[in-house]
Amino acid sequence: MSLTTTVKDEVLGLPDAPPSTRLAELTTILRFGGGLHLVGGKLAVEIELDHAGSAQRVRHLTHILLGVPSTSTIIPANANKKVETVRVLVTEGADQLALNTGLLDTRRRPVRGLPNKLTTAPIGDLVGVLRGAFLARGIVSDPGRSQTIDIVAPTNEAAMALVGACSRCGITAKTRDLRGGFRVVIRDAEAISAFLTYIGATTSLEKWSEARATREVRANANRLVNFDDANLRRSAQAAVAACARVERAFEILGTDIPDHLAYAGRLRLDNREASLDELGHHATPVMTKDAVAGRIRRLLAMADKKASDLGIPSTSDGIPDLDD
Repeated sequence: MSLTTTVKDEVLGLPDAPPSTRLAELTTILRFGGGLHLVGGKLAVEIELDHAGSAQRVRHLTHILLGVPSTSTIIPANANKKVETVRVLVTEGADQLALNTGLLDTRRRPVRGLPNKLTTAPIGDLVGVLRGAFLARGIVSDPGRSQTIDIVAPTNEAAMALVGACSRCGITAKTRDLRGGFRVVIRDAEAISAFLTYIGATTSLEKWSEARATREVRANANRLVNFDDANLRRSAQAAVAACARVERAFEILGTDIPDHLAYAGRLRLDNREASLDELGHHATPVMTKDAVAGRIRRLLAMADKKASDLGIPSTSDGIPDLDD
């Protein structure tokens, strides 16, 4: 079961809200999930939803709140819609439903956004707006590379109205015009948490937060592993290069090497995979890594100077190609 379905099921299982909040929820579902049509020359309200429980909620609210009957039809998945949907149709009493929910204004003109009485409603009724929009066209992503709540809006005016409702609840949301449609997008983790809290999906929020925390821990662990691997690769490549240069230095200088520099060079060649700090511990007596590095640096500088004087390849020419 997807997280979206889990959230919708949880919202539908909440205790009944006050009538004004339920009417706000119904109005928003009708606005975001369907619209007005003419059937046989008469006005009809038609809603198509991909969540059976939400469709049943619409039928229940239209009957309980407004006394309007409805019918429902299951539409199988097809090439255009990959999931089964439920179409709810209201013909008898459609005028009453459209006027009472604000799909039509007082002059019987279609409303493109949400009714003013909803956009200026108390916070308690805005909960119904958020619930209705999500039940109609909401999707919450599983915590992954992207974490979002997307709600498809029928018009730009409806999208802006929903953004305004979110803003009044302290939730940051933005509109997007994508693929010829309008979307309200919530991306920030705190905003997603606030949205799920407002609509009452607290159990789903706990699961979402746990999944998000688990992903972040795993991502941090992977970054650390990759960082350590990169450091190990660089250290190994540096050791190979250093050994190659020391070998070339011995070839250039022959026996003309001060004992303390020759000792540091042999220490490097005898412990090819060791770090400078480890080389110092292998030395007798023990040396600091700076002392080891300094002696090897002077050995290479002496060899490079002699190579330059003789016109022969320097120690750097002995470094193998370490590219993958």
